[in-house]
Amino acid sequence: MNFPQKLLACWHPVAYSHEVGSEKPLGTFLLDQAVVVWRSSDGSVHAMRDLCIHRGTALSLGWVKEDCLVCPYHAWEYDKQGKCVFIPQAPEIAIPDKACTPTYHCQEKFGLIWVALKEPVYPLPEIPELENGDWKVVQTGPFDWYSDASRQVENFTDFGHFPWVHPGLLGDPQRPEVPAHKVRIDGAVLHYTIVRPEAQNSEDFPVFANEEVVQPERRSEYRLHLPYTIVLRLGWGGEKGMVYFFVSQPISSNQCRGYCIIGRNYNLEDPDSVLQDFEQVIFDQDKRIVESQRPEQVPFDFAEELHLKFDAVAMNYRRAMKAEGLAY
Repeated sequence: MNFPQKLLACWHPVAYSHEVGSEKPLGTFLLDQAVVVWRSSDGSVHAMRDLCIHRGTALSLGWVKEDCLVCPYHAWEYDKQGKCVFIPQAPEIAIPDKACTPTYHCQEKFGLIWVALKEPVYPLPEIPELENGDWKVVQTGPFDWYSDASRQVENFTDFGHFPWVHPGLLGDPQRPEVPAHKVRIDGAVLHYTIVRPEAQNSEDFPVFANEEVVQPERRSEYRLHLPYTIVLRLGWGGEKGMVYFFVSQPISSNQCRGYCIIGRNYNLEDPDSVLQDFEQVIFDQDKRIVESQRPEQVPFDFAEELHLKFDAVAMNYRRAMKAEGLAY
């Protein structure tokens, strides 16, 4: 697919930090482009096209040696600028200028490795709760789906499906109405807040701070950063709070990988598995639904699907994506 050029100029996650060590590179795909990420001796991360110019081998099958990425086929060595600096079969020749592979913008933040294939046009959001050390931070997933990243993101913001897809966990079939809410678009960020009743904590997953409330209400404040990033802050009227950071990696037009990082300032002694197991259940319930959607990509033309008032987020997301030049 010919992706909008602006999508290439956005930061996208390609891995959790722990997935990339100091000796073995990691290969992945971003917007149909093969990408390899790796670490140099100072711990910094680097990204380049996963391709050796010699015979087209995936560099991600190789290894890291003295701050160079070594091709597994003929052991050609590429430095952090993507230039081949050593050819063992012909060490005496001048290395051709063509012996290189393109490099990409790369950074590490929130326990994720981010790549932009072109000069980034948007900054990453600020989420102090995940970085100040006062909140317990848990990584969940990742969640690999056969759908476009836009579908995965829209599902995360869809309120109408909670009672039916997640009964007893996120919603109650006896209370299917979606409370009124307004969406404000500020450039590439959507702002909206919703206050709604929610199901009580289940015995298997006591994850929310509502166990002492007879009829719990949750206040959810969303910031949807285009194209595929969501910051969600949850509260129940007291000091206890949660922050959900969700972002989807657009692997291709019909494949994505979701990363969900959760911070909270209560139940700090609970094992990570409590939240990890809960999110695995939730995302698995969503996965079978979203993977059935056709087309696999969100249709940004309003005429292609039916929209009602409670679909305000989806409508504004599609409108904003088109306005920012990020829609297919």
